[in-house]
Amino acid sequence: MNILFFLIPKNRLDFLYDSYSVRQGLEKIRVTGYTAIPVVSKKDGTYLGTASEGDFLWEIIDHNYFNIKDLEDIDLMNIVDTTKYPPVRIDAQIDDLVHLILAQNFVPVVDDRNIFMGIITRRSVIDYFYNECQKLDAKEKV
Repeated sequence: MNILFFLIPKNRLDFLYDSYSVRQGLEKIRVTGYTAIPVVSKKDGTYLGTASEGDFLWEIIDHNYFNIKDLEDIDLMNIVDTTKYPPVRIDAQIDDLVHLILAQNFVPVVDDRNIFMGIITRRSVIDYFYNECQKLDAKEKV
């Protein structure tokens, strides 16, 4: 099965641009209610990493920022860990996705040029497999 079945395209998502300040990123993550959010290059749309609530929190704690205005001068990319939330390619199969989706709430999806295409949520994968199990159970009862 191809993972496109699960894809939420980027035009239906909120994400951050690498040109944002930490304050802009923090405000967007607060408004959306997300615990983590993809970061994309404003220049070419490539996926750069994911910023989590923890990334923002540790930046604030580590540097004793107690005024939100202090965060306006800090580049968002200073806090983004590019190794967390590794992406899958858009042509990946479900087997390529399963081990990643077990470890994170969503998996970013990129094309062969690393252009951000969207995400796949853990919930959508679990829902799919739950419904498939329900179908099998219904067949067994007949």
